[in-house]
Amino acid sequence: MSDILGYKGKRVIVSGCFSGMGEATAKLLLSLGAEVHGFDFKDVDLPLASFNKVDLRDPATIEAGVAAVGGKIDALFNCAGLPGGGGFHPLDTMKVNFLGTRHLTEQVVPLMADKGAIISIASTGGLGWSRRIPVHMQLLQTQGFQDGLAWCEANLDQVAEGYAFSKEAVIVWTQFMGAQLIKKGIRINCSLPSPTQTPMMATFHATSGKDVVDAAAEPLGRYTTPEEQAGPLVLINSDLAGVVNGIVLPVDGGFMGGLATGQVDISKMMGGAKRQS
Repeated sequence: MSDILGYKGKRVIVSGCFSGMGEATAKLLLSLGAEVHGFDFKDVDLPLASFNKVDLRDPATIEAGVAAVGGKIDALFNCAGLPGGGGFHPLDTMKVNFLGTRHLTEQVVPLMADKGAIISIASTGGLGWSRRIPVHMQLLQTQGFQDGLAWCEANLDQVAEGYAFSKEAVIVWTQFMGAQLIKKGIRINCSLPSPTQTPMMATFHATSGKDVVDAAAEPLGRYTTPEEQAGPLVLINSDLAGVVNGIVLPVDGGFMGGLATGQVDISKMMGGAKRQS
C-alpha cells in the first residue's frame, strides 16, 4: 500500500500515550511507519522510538522531554487531558488541558520546519467558546506557563471547574494560532470528540452524571472508541490534509449537526450543568 498519509519515517510526538485516544493514536502512527516519541505521566508499554515521563502540570518536565527528543519534529499530537466535573482541582485541569499543552507546543514549534503539523484534542464540552472570546483572548495574551497560570488564579470565576473553560481555550487558541503559524508553514488544528470510551469515562459519569454524558452521545447513540477518534487526528496531521489549518473538527457521530438543527435535546446537558453549580 502506498504511503498516502506520508508518515513513513516522520518524527512525531504523542502526549498522553499511556491510554485512551493518545495510545490509539500512537499505535496507528507506529503501524504507518512513523518514528513515534511518547510523553506521559505514566510509563508506557509500546515500541516507541523514545519515551519521556512528562507531567503537563510541570513545565520543567515538558522542556526536558522535548530536549530529550531533539532534532526535527514533523508532527505533534496533543492527546493528554484531564476530565472535568470536579474530579480534579480546576487549576490542575487547566494546566494539563491548556497551559501545559500550549507550553509543549511552544517548545516543539522551533523544532518544526515547513509542513509541520499540530493537532490537539478539545471537546464538545467546550462549545461555549464563542460566547467568551474576549475572556479567552486575555488568557492568550499571557506569555508562558507561569504567566498563564497567574491569569487563571486571578480569574477563577471564569475557570470554574476547569474542564469546559480549558477546552474552550484550546479551541480559541487553535484558531488564533492557525493564522500565525501558517506563515512558518506549520498547521495547527483541534478535534471535538463526543463521549469516548476511555479510562476517564468513569470520572465523567461520577462527576457530571451518566445522563448528561449520554446526551452528548446523540444521535450516534453510543460512545465512540479511542481508535475512532485517533483516525481523524492522524488524517488531519497528514500530508493528505496539507492546507487544512485552524479548524475545529467535530468527531462526534453527528452531535454538532443534530444540535444545530434542533435534533439533539440540549436541555439534558444544561440540566446537568445546573446541578453541578
